[in-house]
Amino acid sequence: MKLRARRVEDPDINLISLIDILLVLVLFFMLSATFVQEGRLRIELPQAKLMPESHQGPENIVVVVTQNGSYRVNDRDLVNASRETLRAAVLKIAGSSRDARITLRADGRATHQSVVTAMDVLGRLGFAELNIATISPDPARGLAP
Repeated sequence: MKLRARRVEDPDINLISLIDILLVLVLFFMLSATFVQEGRLRIELPQAKLMPESHQGPENIVVVVTQNGSYRVNDRDLVNASRETLRAAVLKIAGSSRDARITLRADGRATHQSVVTAMDVLGRLGFAELNIATISPDPARGLAP
C-alpha cells in the first residue's frame, strides 16, 4: 500500500477584505463626525434691560398667580381659580380695548399649569403684549445673574 504524503497548507487570512471594511468604517465615522456641528440649532437669545421703557397708553393690567394657583387681577382677589372667573375679571378691567399691557406675576412655587392657564386666557382674549415679571438677582445673596 502506497501512502502519499499530504501537503500541509499553512492557513492564511485574507487581509484585503478586512482592510476594505476598515477603510469604509473610517470614512463613515469621518463623514458623520463633520455633520454633528452642522445639525446644531443656532438660537439668538433675547436680551433684557434693567429698567423698563416708559409706556404711554392704556392702563396696565397686572395678573398675579399665587402659590396655591389662585389669581389676582390688579390687587383684587378672585372668587375662585377658574378660567371663566379670570376671563371675566380681565374683561371687566380692559373693556373692549386690547391695547393694554398685561403683566403676569407668578409665584416661583406656583404650578406650571396655573401660569399656562392664565397665559391662555389672556391670549384668547386677544391681548398682544404680555410681560412676565421677574426679579433681579441679588449679588449679596450669591445668586447668579
